[in-house]
Amino acid sequence: MQKFNIPAQRDHILIEINELLSSHGFETSNIYDRSCFDMVARKDFLLLLMKVLINVDGFTGEQAEEIKKVANTFLASPIIVGLKSKNEFLEEDVVYERHGIPVIALETLRSMLIEEIYPEIFADRGGYFVQIDGNIIKEIREEQNLSRKDLADLAHVSRETIYKYENGMVRAFPETAMMLESILNMKITLSINLFRVPEPEKSNISDKTKKEPKELFDLGFGVIKTNRTPFDALAKPEAETVRKIRKNDGPLITNMEKNRNQQILKKMAVNVKDLSGVTGTEAVFILDTKNDMNCIEGIPVVHNWEMGEMKNSKEFLKLVKERKECS
Repeated sequence: MQKFNIPAQRDHILIEINELLSSHGFETSNIYDRSCFDMVARKDFLLLLMKVLINVDGFTGEQAEEIKKVANTFLASPIIVGLKSKNEFLEEDVVYERHGIPVIALETLRSMLIEEIYPEIFADRGGYFVQIDGNIIKEIREEQNLSRKDLADLAHVSRETIYKYENGMVRAFPETAMMLESILNMKITLSINLFRVPEPEKSNISDKTKKEPKELFDLGFGVIKTNRTPFDALAKPEAETVRKIRKNDGPLITNMEKNRNQQILKKMAVNVKDLSGVTGTEAVFILDTKNDMNCIEGIPVVHNWEMGEMKNSKEFLKLVKERKECS
């Protein structure tokens, strides 16, 4: 794991998270500076995009939109590990949320990995809530010959509230859930799914009328441009091409020249190669300059003039594969 220009306190937390994940079977990436995610971790089919913040209130909607579209493309789960909100430290075993991204404390992550204890309490406007299994409530209530009104009276809630619990229409206060569990003698609370993949945004795929980058669009790629990542874009080939030449439909990590010098391109290549290895996806540099360079630090290079002679994304991916094998 490499790290670049990260404030000391955040640096310490990131290193601790990296060691925690690594010791529990995760493959971890470098730490990426000035990115919408700080590191990536994979274990089997679970891919995490981790972001560490001292104060989670500094996380903006723009950052959330960026990490969501990257996570959706990689089929990854974004998680923010934070220290505090405003002047208060985040509570252990409680899930918070910022702009649709789950937020947890470091101790919560530790409990999940070491003890396999997953949080059930969600912090939202109005206090703390839990999600309860309405099917279990209904099943045990009927087994005990209790009407909804009977159970409502015992739990000091309305009959309508019991109906909503059973049909998954509302969350419950933790105190109410504990009372129901005591009455029914059964656990009814559900763990919060922190590993969900964000829903795709309609604006993720660049509008083809913008023709940027034109060469990839002309070859039939869908392109997701990014601003706060270790790469410039994610390209997805046509589904038919994927079926013919690749075993998965993962994105292609794409980097442009953009008047960058060789030193900057090499630094980008180190992180891109690392990210490609952890995510299990391919990566490529697309260069404007005419030279004989076929790879940068092990990442294949394709030139614009070469793309101009190609007919489709299949030819492009074939060249990327050939240059990867020769690098």
